[in-house]
Amino acid sequence: MKSIAALQAAVAATPFDGGPSDAELDAIETESPLILAEVALLDAQIMTIDRTPTELDERRIRRAHRRVLAARRDLINRAAAVSGGAA
Repeated sequence: MKSIAALQAAVAATPFDGGPSDAELDAIETESPLILAEVALLDAQIMTIDRTPTELDERRIRRAHRRVLAARRDLINRAAAVSGGAA
């Protein structure tokens, strides 16, 4: 079993700058419409956890679910267009 001191050199060899890289930020920005749509769907579902959903709640959930599907479709289509092939 290696001691922590022996492993420290390997861990400290790559410094952590504390933030996401430019590529990670670009990926987040690209996926943000999907993330926001999923959050809206989750919010709509959470509102009905402790009660029977009303017709308005059901419409809100369906609408949010359609937004998630549309955001996923757009993200996949954008990725296919960038890669030059069909998804």
